[in-house]
Amino acid sequence: MAPYHIRKYQESDRKWVVGLLSRGMAEHAPATFRRLLKLPRTLILLLGGALALHLVSGSWLLALLFSLSLLPALWFLAKKPWMEYVYMALRTDMSDITKSYLSERGSCFWVAESEEKVVGTVGALPVDDPTLREKRLQLFHLSVDSEHRGQGIAKALVRTVLQFARDQGYSEVVLDTSNIQLSAMALYQSMGFKKTGQSFFCMWARLVDLHTVHFIYRLPSAQAGGL
Repeated sequence: MAPYHIRKYQESDRKWVVGLLSRGMAEHAPATFRRLLKLPRTLILLLGGALALHLVSGSWLLALLFSLSLLPALWFLAKKPWMEYVYMALRTDMSDITKSYLSERGSCFWVAESEEKVVGTVGALPVDDPTLREKRLQLFHLSVDSEHRGQGIAKALVRTVLQFARDQGYSEVVLDTSNIQLSAMALYQSMGFKKTGQSFFCMWARLVDLHTVHFIYRLPSAQAGGL
């Protein structure tokens, strides 16, 4: 197990960070595909459509080919929300990480480095909502390379954000994940985050029943003794 350390992002890290983002999102496509296949509307399409075609044509082979021909389209639907997420990120906050996260006090972006390679990332930005009564920070882009998981890197990155939030005077840290990222949800809940609700972040996510799950961690001044 190679040692790692957490530091602030540098421009030379960009290719590693973008690679982690892209690979990390692509990893969720198979689980999304399996979830999509289990949805009632998908089963109706695959089985009901095949049965209807058999009743019309009298051919089970044709019915089977019909169902098989739909699988590539369903795989595309499973990948699309994750592709859309990467597309949006690379055109918003991740288009210029230094400008988005390191140009002003109250935000930051960190990487976990091991053997001169970036193996983990996390960012934090203030929530710009004048209706909020508390000063709130949002955690973004927590990702750890698949070959370096199980070493506590993700937890260390989250703790880095929580400590930063305390140092900067924030009262709450919020984050979003998805309902198929079970290990991520378990990590957040084990660290004291509470689920506050869920939504769909785009039309493609709604089509495959991929929920964005919202979490919050409260940092009242009474907890100043430590995380």
